[in-house]
Amino acid sequence: MTTASVTGIFSERSIRRARLGSGLVIFVFVLLHLSNHALGLVSIAAADKARHLFLAIWRNPAGTVLFYGSVLVHMTLVLRAIYIRRSLVMPKGEAAQMVLGLLIPLLLIDHVIGTRIAHELYGYIDNYETIVGMLWLRTPATGVRQAFGLIAVWIHGCIGIHYWLRYRPWYGGFAPLLLALAILAPVLSLLGFVEMGRTLADPAYQLTAIEPYATTVNSHYVSDPAIRSQIAMVRAGLYGAFSASLIIVVAARTQRRLKERLDQVAVHYPGGEVIRVPRGFTVLEASRLGGLPHYSVCGGKGQCSTCRVQILGDYQTLPPPDKLEQTTLKRINAGPDVRLACQLRPNTDVSVAPLLVPAVEAALPANSQETSPGREREIVVLFVDIRHFTTLTETRLPFDVVFLLNRYFAIIGKAVEQAGGRLDKFIGDGAMALFGLNAAPEEACRQALDAAAAINIGIEKLAAELAEELTLPLRIAIGIHTGPAVIGTMGYGRVRSMTAIGDTVNVASRLESAAKEFDAAIVFSEPVARLAGADLAGIESREISVRGRALPLKVYFVPREKAAEPLKGKA
Repeated sequence: MTTASVTGIFSERSIRRARLGSGLVIFVFVLLHLSNHALGLVSIAAADKARHLFLAIWRNPAGTVLFYGSVLVHMTLVLRAIYIRRSLVMPKGEAAQMVLGLLIPLLLIDHVIGTRIAHELYGYIDNYETIVGMLWLRTPATGVRQAFGLIAVWIHGCIGIHYWLRYRPWYGGFAPLLLALAILAPVLSLLGFVEMGRTLADPAYQLTAIEPYATTVNSHYVSDPAIRSQIAMVRAGLYGAFSASLIIVVAARTQRRLKERLDQVAVHYPGGEVIRVPRGFTVLEASRLGGLPHYSVCGGKGQCSTCRVQILGDYQTLPPPDKLEQTTLKRINAGPDVRLACQLRPNTDVSVAPLLVPAVEAALPANSQETSPGREREIVVLFVDIRHFTTLTETRLPFDVVFLLNRYFAIIGKAVEQAGGRLDKFIGDGAMALFGLNAAPEEACRQALDAAAAINIGIEKLAAELAEELTLPLRIAIGIHTGPAVIGTMGYGRVRSMTAIGDTVNVASRLESAAKEFDAAIVFSEPVARLAGADLAGIESREISVRGRALPLKVYFVPREKAAEPLKGKA
């Protein structure tokens, strides 16, 4: 039985949640701590006043248990993760997070001893005057180390937050704001520390502002041999406990590796590659050890299906999927021969074919994680096409055709971008645009309708400008539909781009064809009208059969005379 098969509170999912929850508690503590330091830019007194609120949250029985319990849980689970990870080959982001996480205790143990432990046990006054004075005036080298510790813990936390949120639908819209916060928080904190240090270095301030009581108590703490000896024992104990834990993990991994060298299985890939790994390794770990490209959006936690593989052979002899893997496979309606590479630990030789990575792909670097490997989203798709394009251009020079298309494409691109959408691709004289990548479905539907009206306005102006040169009036057809679609980076080699596929895209394309068939400027589906809250007065509706769908679809036809009028919806 593997660790992943354990159920209940010790299941893999529960352990990951505990690691995430404890990490979030620590992150909130650090964010508030840095914000408190930043008030040093105002004055030492302002920082000390805010410090009372900070201590009220964290220096009470509940806050103490919550914070230090989270630290203990997080460190324990990190060491556990290092142990159970069969391969230390990983993407650079994960490696940076792991290295920083291991450095944090070494950089911050002295800070914890000099503040919390000394305060609780010996009455040390750890206000900003005493702490900053110690780090800035007496032991600046320690101050520099604390600054590096601050940066390390903040970057470690930000990487974890990014991995947790990066594929949430709303994350892209908030990413610039979060990045600004991630940069400003440590910068302002360090500037506050520097400003307080410069203030304390001023002789005039030293004569008037340092509290006599704090100075007396802290001097006793520093000079008393018994206290110094006890503090040294505490320091040795904390450093020793962390070092011993790390040594135990490394020793256990080494022992397991030596044992596993005698018991290996072979993983065969479609390109003829054969990678031998110790029994108990996952297929994803085998791919990474062999330097083969293999998607893994969630970092091998079984929370996505991008690493899935097809078993080429007898899949029934493999260990059955655990509850976590079963849940993910069920969501994607996977066949019985499809498994998650990050969860499958073959107990015998196996042949697999990664389903989201072409076997002959050479452009994708080894161990890389695609920026958008594919996820389902609720989006709005808009298709637009020129009517009778061949007739319009058959007597024109090639340069004239290119000129016409570029003017036409510029109108579409500007209208889509100004409405808040994303121009996906041009296909001959047609174009496809996506809405809702960074907006709610209701807003995305309104954006698509606004873009359609703006496109028609631009086309009317272009048609009037070129009326004497064209053999037929310049007219377009637009189809709009909303629903789930798979969004991801697709293509081959260097010809890659983010696009959408699925039934929603196909239906939008069919509606654009229906607009041509029924001589309408715009055809949009009933879900678009409902979500946008569009004013449908005077707009014809009917149910049409859409190729590929069993049931008819209710759609709305906007005639050319009304196509340039925005369909006012609910804001």
